[in-house]
Amino acid sequence: MSFKNLFIKHDLSPEVRAWLDKEIAEQEERFAKLEKTMEDLAPTREQWYQEFFDRITTIGFNVDGDDKMKISPADLPVKPAGRVDRVVWKHGVDSE
Repeated sequence: MSFKNLFIKHDLSPEVRAWLDKEIAEQEERFAKLEKTMEDLAPTREQWYQEFFDRITTIGFNVDGDDKMKISPADLPVKPAGRVDRVVWKHGVDSE
């Protein structure tokens, strides 16, 4: 048995199956709305990232108590080409 295989076969009555299908449809609809909201936030999120990078390169961050350490702009992470932020929904992914 693989730890990735989380499916357990159950015998379900038609009423239970209908309820599950309705719940799954509602959850997928909610997820689609959440995913769209997250995609709409992408430009704002990029601004948040830049503001954070500006803070840690100019003001720094707390290392110990009041001691602060600045990060060199050369040490900042670079976003990989083609990568987009995405909402991860473990139970909605069929590809695993």
